[in-house]
Amino acid sequence: MFNLILFGPPGSGKGTQSANIVEKYGLVHLSTGDLLRHERAMKTPLGIEAQQFIDKGQLVPDEVVIGMISSALDANTDAPGFLFDGFPRTVAQAEALDRLLDLKRASINLVLFLEVDDEELIKRLVNRGKTSGRTDDADENIQRKRQEVYKNETLPVAGHYSKHKKVVQVNGMGDVEEIFGQLAQQIDRRMDSYVG
Repeated sequence: MFNLILFGPPGSGKGTQSANIVEKYGLVHLSTGDLLRHERAMKTPLGIEAQQFIDKGQLVPDEVVIGMISSALDANTDAPGFLFDGFPRTVAQAEALDRLLDLKRASINLVLFLEVDDEELIKRLVNRGKTSGRTDDADENIQRKRQEVYKNETLPVAGHYSKHKKVVQVNGMGDVEEIFGQLAQQIDRRMDSYVG
């Protein structure tokens, strides 16, 4: 089982590139947002628990999210691997994910880090906001705050996986196809050396 985290700041192109990676490699795409929606729609115990936090305007605790990931892993035992998108967002979540995968005799094999400079990110997000219908996306000040939250809370996750030599930085600037070519090259290289 080959497990991959696609990592990068908001606006770095994770959504677009996740779709390309899933299509090419057949990995199961694990987006915590999608998992939450699915569990809530199915009214599973975890979904009901998550809904209670959401109804109070609170974040869903890490244990609940990890429980949903565990369920998704168990439901896809024949998958060639998983692509984690939007998770882990904190070092505590990364550590919890590592423990969960360890229990399932698996691990994160590669973290692909899409690097895009700050001004390009703001420009992309504000432009996306003009077409997404989400007014908060088009607000440059909100986008700058989101980048700060990312730097303070999420960027340290890359440091966590760097210690284990799992992070590869990829230039996220430029043409979507070129960027995907770089990502695929790194995945192929790591898959070729991975026996499992």
